[in-house]
Amino acid sequence: MIGFWDYTVILTYISFASAISGIFCAMSSHLQWAVFFLAFSGLCDMFDGKIARTKKNRTADEKSFGIQIDSLCDIVCFGALPIVICYKIGMNHIYSIIILILYGLAGLIRLAYFNVMEEKRQNETDDARKYYQGLPITSMAMALPILFVSSPLFHSHQLFMITLHALVAIVGTLFITNFKFRKPTTIEIFLIVAIVAAAVLAILSLRHSWWKILHIRR
Repeated sequence: MIGFWDYTVILTYISFASAISGIFCAMSSHLQWAVFFLAFSGLCDMFDGKIARTKKNRTADEKSFGIQIDSLCDIVCFGALPIVICYKIGMNHIYSIIILILYGLAGLIRLAYFNVMEEKRQNETDDARKYYQGLPITSMAMALPILFVSSPLFHSHQLFMITLHALVAIVGTLFITNFKFRKPTTIEIFLIVAIVAAAVLAILSLRHSWWKILHIRR
């Protein structure tokens, strides 16, 4: 079998499987579960790099494979899945589709650029990255769940949709904006995990009222 089969990529594969499950859920209008799988993929991504670095004897090919497989997974988890969710929610007008296409393209460009620079960096040092250039594509796994769990605060479906359009456009733009973004510390990661987990639990527990707001208030 081709590929590198060890524990360093298992979490990445789980994240990918979660994203595909989320796409199926979104296509069948189980949107609360689609958001759940988006957030779960984000949680997996927070720890896959830390797990990979525990294997100290990785070859150059294994490191390169890890970089490539992680970004290929990310474009599905945090590029394709959010696009499908947003489309099913109501971003299905011409201007909406243009925003979603540009969002996906920005994510693709960011990940390709990251692969080039990260491989170069790992050839120079084994230290963990301390800064990102631009906003990580995984940020959408936090932004969308938080927006959706706050949907009861919106007075109308139209206001929610305007906010959703703005969120997708802004986050996509920040993917390819050249600024330094500090990587979160371990404590901050656990805080982010707690926030996302709370948002997901709220979505699942309030799914009936959440569905009503997104689909009836028009």
